[in-house]
Amino acid sequence: MDKQELMEQLVEHYRHPRHRHQLPDADVVMPGGNPGCGDIVTIYLKVDPEGHLVAAASFEGEGCTISQAAADILLDVVNEERWTLDQVLEADYHLMAELIGEEAVRLRPRCATLALGTLKAAVTKYLRDRLRREAGLDIVEQENERFGIVTGDQVANPRDVSS
Repeated sequence: MDKQELMEQLVEHYRHPRHRHQLPDADVVMPGGNPGCGDIVTIYLKVDPEGHLVAAASFEGEGCTISQAAADILLDVVNEERWTLDQVLEADYHLMAELIGEEAVRLRPRCATLALGTLKAAVTKYLRDRLRREAGLDIVEQENERFGIVTGDQVANPRDVSS
């Protein structure tokens, strides 16, 4: 695509996003943002029952044309190609240059890569939570709370513990 076509694509996805909505049954809701410029993207991630594929992904957010259009374009690819969790984690920021153009990424790298970084964080959280469940750590935390046992960060920050 030439520069003009890429710009038209960005504007089209910004004005008419296909994946801007909540997923009520999302496995992970991951917020992300660029405090310096005010771009915000929240990724909703649903994983297939086997725990290997992105079953659905969507976003909500606000910010510049590049950040919001890039989120929609990225999720177009992820949803249509039925990406695996590994593919998400392996994707690098050069992918965004392919999807929205090198110039947009070079001029506004944080805006252009916000959605990818947030999607990667959502996948990482899903995998970490799954490992915690498989290791039984959720049960340990529930029992600690039930019996008033304080561990981890709460020990380091005793003011955060309610009495």
